[in-house]
Amino acid sequence: MTRTPRLYLERALHLHTHLILEEQISHRLNTVLRLEKDHTVCLFNGDGFEYLATITMVNRRAIHLEITEKIEKNLESPLFIHLGQVISKGEKMDFVVQKATELGVQAITPLFSERCVVHVNADRLEKKQDHWRKIAIHAAEQCGRTSIPIIHSPIPLMAWVFNATEMHRLVLSLNTTQRLKKIPLSTSVAVLTGPEGGLTTAEIDFATTQHFTPITLGPRVLRTETAALTILSLLQYQAGDLS
Repeated sequence: MTRTPRLYLERALHLHTHLILEEQISHRLNTVLRLEKDHTVCLFNGDGFEYLATITMVNRRAIHLEITEKIEKNLESPLFIHLGQVISKGEKMDFVVQKATELGVQAITPLFSERCVVHVNADRLEKKQDHWRKIAIHAAEQCGRTSIPIIHSPIPLMAWVFNATEMHRLVLSLNTTQRLKKIPLSTSVAVLTGPEGGLTTAEIDFATTQHFTPITLGPRVLRTETAALTILSLLQYQAGDLS
């Protein structure tokens, strides 16, 4: 059985209305997926619903759809997770954004830290943020979520830590024996993960002054992307939707 393609559209969607997809999306459906008239497509825009739509017309530049069904679908975790991830080089950050979306994170803030090896100007930062948002959108399309995690603008680590408002706040550290399972969690958590070289002692100390609890993921040193996905999985298992 062929899986119904899912598309995120940043527009209002209403039952029994017609819409025309933009050229780039139409090209994907027409040329890549080879969808034709009368095929069904699943649409979502972040309002908590899925909209089933039938293709009514296909041409070289556009695909026309009619929305035929509106379905409430909530796959969001009861635990609100805000990931503060120091920007890593290469495709590691892309990987973290993709997998964090699949694991149900609701917000991601890329961070600059003392040992961050990525240095970009303001123009590149805006493009990076847009790039990460597109990765999150595609991940949500694939995993079945009807909402897209917020990708905040990259900021210095200290600023993010100082302004954190989540009920629980965690920072990964190699210099502690505190385990996550010993910490009772409720509705929201901010989790800070470092870069390839780890967080400095000063950064961890500052985080603790802002009510972040240092925790360990075990005796082995994990790569930055491994550490992020490990703590997110553990959080969802302990207090979220994987338990």
